[in-house]
Amino acid sequence: MQDWTVNDLVKACGGVLLCGDGDTPVEHISLDSRKMEGNDLFVPLIGEKVDAHRFIRQALENGAVVTLTSEHGAKQPVPVSDDGVIGCGRAWIAVDDTKLALQAIGRAYRKTLTLPLIGITGSVGKTTTKEMVAAALSAGLRVYKTYGSRNSQVGVPITITDIDKEDQIGVIELGMSEPGELTVIAEMARVDVAAITNIGVAHIEQLGSQENIFREKMTIQNGLKDGGILLLNGDDPFLKDAEAKPGCRTLYYGMGENCDYRAVDVRLVNGYPTFTAVCGRDGAKQVEVRLKVMGSHQVQNAMVALAVADLYGVDLKAAAESLGQFAGMKGRQQVHHFDGITLIDDTYNANPVSMKGAIDNLTAVEDCSRRIALLADMKELGPESVRFHREVGEYLGARPIGLLVTYGELAKEIEAGARKANPKLLVRHFEESEKEEMERWIAGELKAGDCILMKGSNSMNLGEAADYVCQRHH
Repeated sequence: MQDWTVNDLVKACGGVLLCGDGDTPVEHISLDSRKMEGNDLFVPLIGEKVDAHRFIRQALENGAVVTLTSEHGAKQPVPVSDDGVIGCGRAWIAVDDTKLALQAIGRAYRKTLTLPLIGITGSVGKTTTKEMVAAALSAGLRVYKTYGSRNSQVGVPITITDIDKEDQIGVIELGMSEPGELTVIAEMARVDVAAITNIGVAHIEQLGSQENIFREKMTIQNGLKDGGILLLNGDDPFLKDAEAKPGCRTLYYGMGENCDYRAVDVRLVNGYPTFTAVCGRDGAKQVEVRLKVMGSHQVQNAMVALAVADLYGVDLKAAAESLGQFAGMKGRQQVHHFDGITLIDDTYNANPVSMKGAIDNLTAVEDCSRRIALLADMKELGPESVRFHREVGEYLGARPIGLLVTYGELAKEIEAGARKANPKLLVRHFEESEKEEMERWIAGELKAGDCILMKGSNSMNLGEAADYVCQRHH
């Protein structure tokens, strides 16, 4: 936050200043009482299990200059410190609901910003696409991007308030896990370009069907500015015929002839995509692109990046070169080489679409003598979970995989599907209670010439197994 004070916060959220100096500068927002960056506002959220109001004093002791509270004021007085100072000498703002107050602050701060914002949502690939868009734009502009995966109802307002007035453009990730959530987030962000990567089955447990997911994802338009652009994946069956709301423009990206920004002559070189990006229906602008992230699905992510770069006047050749330097993020198709072994660490998360894409990446690796897939449970897939896991197994069984290792209860269904497609496939299964045994077994099993893929939902903690294997072989 720049040029904001406690008084500005009070006005933005409609709160009441219970004590403290209203002219105190405020620069950052923190939800963690243990971590402060300097001149922080602490927001004590009330969760299902923990009410963070009990950590207010810790937050103030760690450097917060102001706190929100929904439990002090009319309900109970502000605490007095041991030396008799009200509120420990810091500012306290009373509000009815701390989460709603945080969102109000985010909306108010957004109104002070003049830079364009690019919003990224979708079932798969939001974070990678956000990073790729930022990389392409950085060839010509000062770019702000969402830190990590701070894309929720409480993450997005913090993201917005972190933007500096020196930034020329912002790329922010907009997530969704329940009905109505994206509308709240989109209306806070008020983006100029809204990109939807795809409609998959992530969070289908909460939303019920892909049709419901499609409808929810399209609510990103609720915050799209008049005259804004809805950028859609023209290869996605749900998105290829969708259109922007009145007053906004629809553009499509992908590989089909229906796309305004399309990739042609796509080929994989040892798993890494190379292609020609054609920008505009007339094909007047073309640029060669070579990516350092694996998988053909990365081509579509790259086309989002090049489309946005073109829309904001960044030289396409420079954007493609910058994009070509992006090497991915930890746990998202990170490739490690050691002792003649290749490890593809794709452990950050998993769903059926990304799981099949990761299997394709594994099979595209050319310079290996044996391909191994270590696959764990995919979570939040609802009543069709067993079917989704079996389909992934059948998909894998039809491909040149030398060894399948499954981890977790649901992953047994991957094994069942794989054995159905390929009864001769070598398979080893581990239960969640056997994590350490699994890590030791994998580390001992690997030998020069192997290429291993590790993938599963984040809650399965396969990233720890990837780290263990890397450490054992270094």
